[in-house]
Amino acid sequence: MSEIRVEAASANYSVHIGQNLLPSLAAQSVALAKKVSRVFIITSPDIDKLWGEPVRRGFDALAVPYKTLLIPAGEQHKRLSTIERLLEELAENGADRDALLVALGGGVLGDMTGFLAAIYMRGVAFVQAPTTLLSQVDSSVGGKTGANLKAGKNLVGAFYHPLAVFADLDTLKTLPPRELHAGLQECVKAGVIRDSALFDYMEKNVDLVRSGDLAAIAHVVNASVQMKADVVAADERESGLRMILNFGHTVGHAIEAATHYKGLLHGEAIGWGMIAAARLSEARGVLSEADAQRIIDLVYAYSDLPRFNVTAERLVMLTGSDKKKRSGTLSFIVPTAIGKVDIVTDVTDVELQEAVEQMLVEMRARPIPPPVLP
Repeated sequence: MSEIRVEAASANYSVHIGQNLLPSLAAQSVALAKKVSRVFIITSPDIDKLWGEPVRRGFDALAVPYKTLLIPAGEQHKRLSTIERLLEELAENGADRDALLVALGGGVLGDMTGFLAAIYMRGVAFVQAPTTLLSQVDSSVGGKTGANLKAGKNLVGAFYHPLAVFADLDTLKTLPPRELHAGLQECVKAGVIRDSALFDYMEKNVDLVRSGDLAAIAHVVNASVQMKADVVAADERESGLRMILNFGHTVGHAIEAATHYKGLLHGEAIGWGMIAAARLSEARGVLSEADAQRIIDLVYAYSDLPRFNVTAERLVMLTGSDKKKRSGTLSFIVPTAIGKVDIVTDVTDVELQEAVEQMLVEMRARPIPPPVLP
């Protein structure tokens, strides 16, 4: 097992990465919280069947009362209506300020549980137990929590850190290959923006990493989490450096909104977004053609990105509601080399549309990937 510290301005905590972590989650969480009146395990029905029991057994051994609250899986449930229902369930079941919430699931569930913890009684303790690769390397670390509005993704939320993160690599064994591969796009992102050694490793070990080889997966998870921990330590609330974590997300979130969060997994949409950003950087002359192609090739190497039918004009329009806009200006992350990016605020709609159009042309020219299930 490895331990990576997140040293943010408002909270310090550990990300534990290893195997067989869920059985000890209860003991470690209660020790961190020091005083726990009742535990609420928040998860989805499918994850509960797979991984709920070892977590519950831990709280049974400590004689700590607990209740499991279920959220249906899917981005469409990441709404304030779901949060309100959970708030009512917490109150009805006697949750007080010493309640402990356990987020057992993927990124959507972790984001909502963190937001729930932030606003119930003005803040209760919670821990993250991410069960997808994407949530282990990205969403569970850094304190961003929230829910979606009709106008856009993650437009409501709070910065609120967990007591700890327990990334049990055993949970990845039950992931469908498509979800594993989609999650790896966040690792590609980590390599592009700040860790050229991770990028090189992923280039040289595609088959090992894609197959879920434990040592290879452990390597990319540790490197990705360390990169994010370093960025969060330098800029907790996204006033500067942390914005680089949004590489690929401006266009990626627009794709998700345009397709109504159906047909593509989050990591797949981000993959297309990284391709568009690489083409934009190349067109600006800040990224070499060779490095742009390396980025695009690595994105394709890790996921059979599904096609979608949306115009470039529609995607550019949807970037206008992106939460990364400030004072009417959209910040855009452009790679300048493998492991280096810049934050720019002068990307015009015309050049963004040209980059998106090039991405769409390339998408249509690629062989149609085989049908896959989420």
